Amino acid sequence: MAKIKKSEPIILITNDDDITSPGIRSLVEAVKGLGKVVVVAPDKPQSGMGHAITIGSPLRMNKMNLFGDIEAWQTSGTPVDCVKLAVDKILHRKPDICLSGINHGANHSINVIYSGTMSAAMEASIEGIPSIGFSLLDYRYDADFEASKKIVHTLVSELLKHKNLDKHLLLNVNIPAIPYKEIKGMKICKQAYAKYDEAFDERVDPQGKKYYWLTGEFKNFDKGKDTDVWALQHNYVSIVPVQFDLTNYTLKKQLSKNKLFK
Repeated sequence: MAKIKKSEPIILITNDDDITSPGIRSLVEAVKGLGKVVVVAPDKPQSGMGHAITIGSPLRMNKMNLFGDIEAWQTSGTPVDCVKLAVDKILHRKPDICLSGINHGANHSINVIYSGTMSAAMEASIEGIPSIGFSLLDYRYDADFEASKKIVHTLVSELLKHKNLDKHLLLNVNIPAIPYKEIKGMKICKQAYAKYDEAFDERVDPQGKKYYWLTGEFKNFDKGKDTDVWALQHNYVSIVPVQFDLTNYTLKKQLSKNKLFK
C-alpha cells in the first residue's frame, strides 16, 4: 500500500456488480479526496449472492489500474470475500469506513436479505468497521449516477467528521433515479414489509430442453409513511439503519414466559 498520512482515514470500497461497473467508479469519484481510497471488488457480477463466502475453492487477487492513482484489486470471490481479503491481505488493518456500491438497482425492503451489496457492508460491520451500502433505483448499465455521487459525498463526509462512530454502524441507502434538484432530502426509515410475488417461467431452449426463469411482481404490504419504499416513492433518499443481530426480541420475551423453555 501507498504511504498513508496519520490523519487520513482509509476508505474501503467494494460492490457486487464487479470492479468495472459504472456504479463503483461513481462511488470512487464521490469520495476521492475524503481519505485514502482502496478498492477491492469482484471480477464478475455477484448480484443476489447474499452473505455467501467461498469455501473449498482458491481465491485469487489481481491488482488493477482502473481508477488512476487509486489502489484497486479484483478478486475471484464474493463481495463478502472481498471485505475479508481487504482487511487481512491488502490493508493489514481495519479501514475507517467501508462503502459498498453504488448498486445498479434497488436494495430496499426484502432485497436487503439477498443483496451482495449490503452483505459486503454487513460483513464490514460484523468486523467492527462502520459501513454503508449505496443503491440507485436504476438497473441500466448506463444509469445516471450524478445525483448519487452528490448524496454519497455529503453523507460520507459528514460521517467522517465524527471520530467516535459506532463501529457496527450499518446503513442501507437507496437513491431514487431522478435528477438531484428533484430529490426532497434524506429520510431515516424502517425497512418496509414488501416482497416479490415470485413464479418460475417455464421455457424451452433451442435443443428442446426445459429451463426456468425467475419472475415476480413487487408487492408492498406496508403502508406506513416511515418506510424506505414510501420515502423512495416520494422522491426522498431512504436511509435504513441495519443490524446483523437477527434476534426477534419481542418473540424471545414471549417464549421465555413459557415453562417449556425455562
